[in-house]
Amino acid sequence: MVTEFAETEVEAESRGEDFEEFFAAERGRLVRACLLLTGDVADSEDLAQEALSRVMERWPDVARMDSPTGYLYRTALNLNRKRLRRLAVAARRLVADRVERDDMASADDRMDVLHAVASLPFAQREALVLVEWLGYSAEEAGSLLGIEAVSVRARLHRARTSLRRSLEESP
Repeated sequence: MVTEFAETEVEAESRGEDFEEFFAAERGRLVRACLLLTGDVADSEDLAQEALSRVMERWPDVARMDSPTGYLYRTALNLNRKRLRRLAVAARRLVADRVERDDMASADDRMDVLHAVASLPFAQREALVLVEWLGYSAEEAGSLLGIEAVSVRARLHRARTSLRRSLEESP
């Protein structure tokens, strides 16, 4: 029992030393790579530190991977994506808080668009709804409508031109 504990402790110490070597070898390069991602020295150091700490927490598993360095960089990239999402959400909230909404103007704009779309010929309206609002490609929309993709694109062109003209003319 004592020997098992001693072996486990020795293994843990050697893994710790392995991580220290890994840390020393990779930290500088990782910070520089993170600097290219963030554009800010402090942010790059924080990002690198967080990635290295997450790798250290999982070091026994990471050390056995084919590429611990690859795992480290993937971790840093994922953390950066998470940071960017948080920043985007915060920016949207700031903009949304500062923009004064004119609900009546928004309602009027929506009604103008609805009237303009309703004034389109049915075939153009079908193509527009399938491609622009439902996200189908011209080929998929053509298949649904039983026509060629080139016909869908022609209908879309005519619909967009009519809408542009109609919405520019509206007061």
